[in-house]
Amino acid sequence: MEPTQLRAVHPVLPTRDVRAALKYYVERLGFVAAFADSADSPGYAGVRRDDVELHLQWHDPAEWDRVERPSLRLLVADVDALFEEYRGRDVFHAQTAVRDTGWGTREFAFFDPDSNGLTFYRDL
Repeated sequence: MEPTQLRAVHPVLPTRDVRAALKYYVERLGFVAAFADSADSPGYAGVRRDDVELHLQWHDPAEWDRVERPSLRLLVADVDALFEEYRGRDVFHAQTAVRDTGWGTREFAFFDPDSNGLTFYRDL
């Protein structure tokens, strides 16, 4: 018997404001809204760009210090083109740059407004 094939993974990113996170991922990072549990006041939603789907889940700001934020690595076909796309969208901090790493990738990284780490890379 062959093992069942894994098809995809959909990371769930914590956010204090799902509506604001949706806006950020759509307007700044070029994703499209895939779904939301409520049009007026979403507590859980998803965004999609190409083959990548991320889920956004509300967390109580009063408990925010105890919520762990993930760091995602997203494999992209052209990391330099994506860097240029994002350069004009006010998503980077002052030190954000594309660089070749000692572990054999070309990449850039930044945090979303809820401090979830996003690294975009390609293998060298």
